Amino acid sequence: MENAMHRDLAAGRWAQMSLVEQLANIGSEVYRTSIALAAGKRERAEKAFERALELMDLSIEAKPREAALEELCRARELFCYCYENNSSEDFDFLNKYYYQFACAARRRMA
Repeated sequence: MENAMHRDLAAGRWAQMSLVEQLANIGSEVYRTSIALAAGKRERAEKAFERALELMDLSIEAKPREAALEELCRARELFCYCYENNSSEDFDFLNKYYYQFACAARRRMA
């Protein structure tokens, strides 16, 4: 990625992470996006949105097995919908979805 915000991740470190770790990190940016939107901080939300998309795209480019690839693409699509429509209900769903990966990643590190 030429203009990557996460340069070290785009340079290959991202592909070394497990899918669970990747999704936990994506979830952090999704959460930041939803919180900023809810607070009316549009510029902060835009930056978090772009970072989340970059991480999603890095995961998609890593070409995980087919089932995971489909789920990543669906989650990306829903995230874009939530952002465009400022859908707090759908953001709640996404935040709960990604929270599970954060918990799993934390358990793996313990």
